[in-house]
Amino acid sequence: MSQPDIHCIFCKIAAGAIPSRKVYEDEEFFAFHDIHPAAPVHLLIIPKAHIDSLAQVGPAHEGLLGRMLLLAPRLALEQGCKPYPEGGFRTVVNTGQEGGQEVHHLHLHVMGGPRPWLRG
Repeated sequence: MSQPDIHCIFCKIAAGAIPSRKVYEDEEFFAFHDIHPAAPVHLLIIPKAHIDSLAQVGPAHEGLLGRMLLLAPRLALEQGCKPYPEGGFRTVVNTGQEGGQEVHHLHLHVMGGPRPWLRG
């Protein structure tokens, strides 16, 4: 796995060098509230290891991606999303410029809460 990138804003957030509204942290992941939320609940889950995007993952990342997706429902509920099926949440991974990726560090958006949302 790649080490943190000293120039990456998400690596700096995960390291505590830039403040954030932290939701969760373990040895592998850091989750925090999006600074420009598109929904009442809008979190980002990032791996602490620097990976530019979903386009850069391979077979060695299968476990990481699986654990990331397993973390999403737990954090969504803890942060106020109603349970499935009446409630729920959306997960989004923007990849590359044309995919809407603004920060080049793999991140999973977890969005939920009552609709309508501002975007998405």
